[in-house]
Amino acid sequence: MVRCARKKSVTGIYHVMLRGINRQAIFFEEEDNCRFIETLNRARANGGYTIYGYCLMGNHVHLLLHEQKEEIAVIMKRIGTSYARWYNEKYDRVGHVFQSRFKSEPVETEAYLLTVLRYIHNNPLKAKLAVRTEDYKWSSCQAYYREQDFYDGLTNTGFVLAILNSNREAAIKQFADFMQQENADQFMDFTVKQHKNDADLVQEIMKLLNGQPVSALRSLSRDNRNNLIRLIKEIEGVTQRQIARVTGIHQSVIFKI
Repeated sequence: MVRCARKKSVTGIYHVMLRGINRQAIFFEEEDNCRFIETLNRARANGGYTIYGYCLMGNHVHLLLHEQKEEIAVIMKRIGTSYARWYNEKYDRVGHVFQSRFKSEPVETEAYLLTVLRYIHNNPLKAKLAVRTEDYKWSSCQAYYREQDFYDGLTNTGFVLAILNSNREAAIKQFADFMQQENADQFMDFTVKQHKNDADLVQEIMKLLNGQPVSALRSLSRDNRNNLIRLIKEIEGVTQRQIARVTGIHQSVIFKI
């Protein structure tokens, strides 16, 4: 099937989403989040783009980027390749980390820019990971509210705040009010899956084993075991770490399959 051409933004600003392959988690520990943000900052510092907003979720990332020296496809390839190389080395695995093609949409008006940023910052609330947008650690919201970020200059807050008011203090207040407004913002997104508890996962695995206990998985031939693990990894709402815990199969083995 021929891929549709990516829509070009006349402003060079894009809302970008990068997702883990097969909807698998791409951040398991704080170190993973920190490494991805470091990757963003390193590429930004090299003059590749400007960041107006970001949010790291469990299995995907939202970015609001303004391309500069390089086009968005080049930027995202550099970010994805760098993080995937580090991630695979850390978890002793091979293969793709991200879905092959990132999603993007052009952002061509100031009103749409503000609305997209609100949507990005509200993702953790929708996933019940935070009560207030500014409390979520892994987004750019704190850079706007508290002028705190992981790296100096990582998020260009001045550009967005200037849209609201030439006075920075007043702009921050208006920004906070806008972020907290009731809204029905809808953009391209990934459905947030409810986490499956261990007991439910055990039942799902037993179904795949035709009623046998989970321990039977370890007595299968390697090929049969790996095929079943691939099916388990496709179950919505489970993580690879959880699979390792429930099955008793080492985490590094799960990651490699």
